[in-house]
Amino acid sequence: MPEYDLVVKDGMIIDGTRLPRYRGDIGVKDGKIAKIGRIQAHQGTKTLDAEGHMVVPGFIDLHTHYDAQLFWDPYLTISGWHGITSVVIGNCGFGFAPVAPEDQERAMLTMTRTEAIPYDSMKAGMPWDWVTFPEFLDSVERTPKGLNILPYVPIAPLMVWVMGREEAKSGRMPTDDEHKKMVQLLHEGMAAGGCGWSAQRFGEDSVQCDYDGTPMPTDIMHQETCVEFAKVLSERNEGFIQMSLIPSVSGFKEIEKNYEELALASGRPILYNAIQALDSDPSRHRNLLAWIERCRQKGLRIYGQLVSTSAGFTFTFHDWNLWDDDPAWREATMGTVEERKSKLADPTRRASLKNDPTGAVTASFDDVIILEVKRADMKHLENLTLREAGEKEGKHPVDAMLDLAVADDMATTFYSPAVGEKNEFLKELVNDSTLLGVSDGGAHTKFFCGGRYSTESITRMVREMNMMSLEEAHWRLSAQPAACAGFKDRGVLREGAPADIVVYDYDNLEILPTEVVHDLPGKEWRRVQKAKGYRAVLVNGEMTLENDENTGNIPGKLLRHGG
Repeated sequence: MPEYDLVVKDGMIIDGTRLPRYRGDIGVKDGKIAKIGRIQAHQGTKTLDAEGHMVVPGFIDLHTHYDAQLFWDPYLTISGWHGITSVVIGNCGFGFAPVAPEDQERAMLTMTRTEAIPYDSMKAGMPWDWVTFPEFLDSVERTPKGLNILPYVPIAPLMVWVMGREEAKSGRMPTDDEHKKMVQLLHEGMAAGGCGWSAQRFGEDSVQCDYDGTPMPTDIMHQETCVEFAKVLSERNEGFIQMSLIPSVSGFKEIEKNYEELALASGRPILYNAIQALDSDPSRHRNLLAWIERCRQKGLRIYGQLVSTSAGFTFTFHDWNLWDDDPAWREATMGTVEERKSKLADPTRRASLKNDPTGAVTASFDDVIILEVKRADMKHLENLTLREAGEKEGKHPVDAMLDLAVADDMATTFYSPAVGEKNEFLKELVNDSTLLGVSDGGAHTKFFCGGRYSTESITRMVREMNMMSLEEAHWRLSAQPAACAGFKDRGVLREGAPADIVVYDYDNLEILPTEVVHDLPGKEWRRVQKAKGYRAVLVNGEMTLENDENTGNIPGKLLRHGG
């Protein structure tokens, strides 16, 4: 009788620990790695021929928004197509629990703008068979999953539950009793299996605002409230914090003070989101990296989550909202398509729309590309930058963009290139205190394919740029995020560990072109980028992807407390 359910045979094993690669076999039994070494094919019920392929630990994605999509897509695509075997949900303080039944509609509307998840998809695809956060986790557990899921306790729903939505969004300090109730809910969420808590703190002019253009509750929450939540992790001696913060007028010192105070209060790891190289201003990421190094010298576990993908943003003005940190753009892109069209056509608004963005999404309007025009008489503008189109027509680039969008009935597709494409800046970002990402999986799916970052890390950083070894890359894609986020026994290939394994063809691995697919509930669509070169992906010992196609197996688990 065979000893193993599966033998992964004759692969080049990179175990995720940074140790050198070696040829070997892996025997899988009951969802775990039972043996690594030299195993005969007849010892397995099945054999996976991995000759000529890399055999590595499954990739772990710490920044996703699959909280809704997990209910209709067990493979959490596009992440599941790119070797990701485990994800963390509930990032940025956003989530769907606790939510009272009468507030479900409003909770879904919030996510239509802050993370650009289509309302019709949520309405059709979410069961809403929960109210509390523990009940939400129970629902996730019984939902078929192709990947493992680790949940944050998101802070925004806690604030709304205790304070009421209007008060939570008012910016006032919670009362002592309200703090006590929110802390109690956080304890409850952690006891049910949460891995920590998350919050977005972007201020009054949030780039990811509520559906009505107002800040999210966490955008304007007080540091004192954050400290109360940090103390919960200290009391429990478990969990970690994911927090995004854009400083106010007090600037960079505000980041230092807030994060270091939370690190001291919690004694737990904190992920700073996000560090991104801006080609136009490298001092920004250099200052953040220097600060994180100072934190390391102080013994504070503050890690920088990198935007390490070169994926840009593809959009039309039907639904574009990622310039919301500019009040003029936010107001102009609110409302129905017809209302947007009317506002963008208004010449009296144009002056306020012509200042270049802050840089997180678009470095300069000049560089935005006109990708596709529907009107036949305007096709000559395709593939021009806005600067080139403006020069051709004697207009400011913003006038060229908006005149075209309005004349084309808001159907023109634009492309904003990634703001940090210089290789020398990317090399500066990667060190032992920074993590690769941010995929934003499940969010902004009409604009962005960040879930490709894992494949891109191998093809771009290793194969093309030679900026790190494969051993280093697979530590960064698996073991490092697992250690930071409290995953138990995952992130490395070792005997006794869950068999989350990726087998791929290094020389022929590639990211395929962007496609538009109509595969979401509610007859909605999204942009995707698939991969080519993944021989197999195993989650808990079962093959979920074979030769780049999903198998139908759904062995994923809810990882309460990371395990």
